[in-house]
Amino acid sequence: MDDAPVMTAARLTLASRAVPSDAVVTRELDGETVLLNLDTGIYFGLDAVGTRIWSLLAAAEPLDRVLATLLAEYEVEAAPLEHDLLALVAQLRGKGLVTVSPPDPS
Repeated sequence: MDDAPVMTAARLTLASRAVPSDAVVTRELDGETVLLNLDTGIYFGLDAVGTRIWSLLAAAEPLDRVLATLLAEYEVEAAPLEHDLLALVAQLRGKGLVTVSPPDPS
């Protein structure tokens, strides 16, 4: 039996922080961004809104603050935006483009 600790991914919530992985380089062109993970060769394209989200993630703010900023900047309802934000971050994490940290203990 293997006694090595099991590594689990941090649960993704609005209290989580998602920051770009160290191995990721970006290039922005005409408001859109291409992300490239140098370790895996995986690349990912972001449209203008995704590019804005990426810039907010780079500031290492909790996702609830990212959501609040986006709600102030775009004319959109909170529930679909929250869903889309969490889905994008989950997709970025799955491709090794961001690292998700659990919420800070209060």
